[in-house]
Amino acid sequence: RVVDANGRTLYTNIPPVGRYQRILKEGPGPVSQVPGNEGRGHIGERRQRYTGYVQEAAQANNIEPALIHAVISAESGYDSFARSRKGAVGLMQLMPETARRYSVTNRLDPAQNIHGGTRYLRDLLRMFDNDLRLAVAAYNAGEQAVVKYGNRIPPYRETVEYVPRVMAYYRKYRAGS
Repeated sequence: RVVDANGRTLYTNIPPVGRYQRILKEGPGPVSQVPGNEGRGHIGERRQRYTGYVQEAAQANNIEPALIHAVISAESGYDSFARSRKGAVGLMQLMPETARRYSVTNRLDPAQNIHGGTRYLRDLLRMFDNDLRLAVAAYNAGEQAVVKYGNRIPPYRETVEYVPRVMAYYRKYRAGS
């Protein structure tokens, strides 16, 4: 936990520069793996803030907005400044190589991040014959991992937990909640 210059209390899993207080040692997975928590606090407001970008990207790539929202919910909880220890950045947690592949020059720019991540999702859906579960697994673990395991969800703990979480968000957003 760190208090910024404006007096806001921020929580992160990456130690910031300067003074901070450790609240909870990070465990092996996300704190919340249950869809529905994004509506609490400010996350629901952040989701609204990015709906226009999601709609544009969905229309341009023929992808359901619910799927894009599901990936963003699972990847960053709508935190456009999210950063992973592995180097993924932004709302859709783009890795540097993926960003270059999809001409994203600023991974922290919400519009670029959402459009790049959506194009990647579109290509993964094509690659895996519109199998949502495999495309989502590939989004998390990489397409080579899915192919390596015979076009099945790779047996990585993170991916095995990630796919059902994204699919639950997807069902929820498709239902309109």
